[in-house]
Amino acid sequence: MKIVFLDEYSLGGNDLSAITSLGQYTGYDRTSPEQVLERCKGATVVICNKVYISREVMSQLPDLKLIAISATGMNNVDLDAAAELGIAVKNVSGYSTYSVAEATLCGALNLLKNASYYDHYFKGGAYAATTDIFHFGRPISLLRGKNWGIIGLGAIGHQVAHLAEAFGCNVAYHSTSGAARKEKYPQMALSDLLAWADVISVHCPLNATTAGLIGAEQLKQMKSTAIIINVARGGIIDEQALADALNSNTIAGAALDVFSKEPLPSSPLYHLNDPYKLVASPHTAWAADEAVKLLIEGVAANIKSIM
Repeated sequence: MKIVFLDEYSLGGNDLSAITSLGQYTGYDRTSPEQVLERCKGATVVICNKVYISREVMSQLPDLKLIAISATGMNNVDLDAAAELGIAVKNVSGYSTYSVAEATLCGALNLLKNASYYDHYFKGGAYAATTDIFHFGRPISLLRGKNWGIIGLGAIGHQVAHLAEAFGCNVAYHSTSGAARKEKYPQMALSDLLAWADVISVHCPLNATTAGLIGAEQLKQMKSTAIIINVARGGIIDEQALADALNSNTIAGAALDVFSKEPLPSSPLYHLNDPYKLVASPHTAWAADEAVKLLIEGVAANIKSIM
């Protein structure tokens, strides 16, 4: 069985022996759109994280039995074409729940404790240059007692709720699908949740309903002391509106792990009046070492299912 991995770099250099031992393996660090077809020729299994596999490509790969997506999202494969051509497409779900939930808490704590500012104060030499033992350059707040609003109470949203409760927060949520479910947390309309919460975290999928869900109007409904965290998908929060809200003190801070374009070539988020109001990471909330190992095991299991 010939196995081809088109974007190995996406797994951060982790041990892939669980996959490579399953057949004749070829891995590519990165693959451009123009290289996809040639590299996939003769493959029984193609593994990809973000490389797009089109109908045109699949129709020219008679040996292809499985597209194994090394992620949860499946929008990088033409699923209709795969079904018509009899090519199985399998993702891996659930591997990053704890990693993303912990990253969400990390973003909240960083902002509330102003950790980035104080780290820079120390490493930048200001602490060494003063005679003061203490420095109170920016406020430090407790997470305990805060109202935490969750947009999208799926697996990750539930885990964030659990962690927030452990820190002494009050938790409520908004369902973007409008589904009425029996939950231990109260469900609120979006406008009510935004007005109530001290912390808002976004965990819903990006679709026609959620694209641009949080814009200028919604940000104005939030408390001026509130923070917002997006570890779901870029495009759910309007980045220009968010930059404007941070610059005008409409809200107190934001933590982002996802963006409208990835990588983000240019953005008002790079030029905030107060850069410490934003904590940002390059789409790594999912990537705890333990989570990546689970992902690799999941890809291997999907390949074994066709052997």
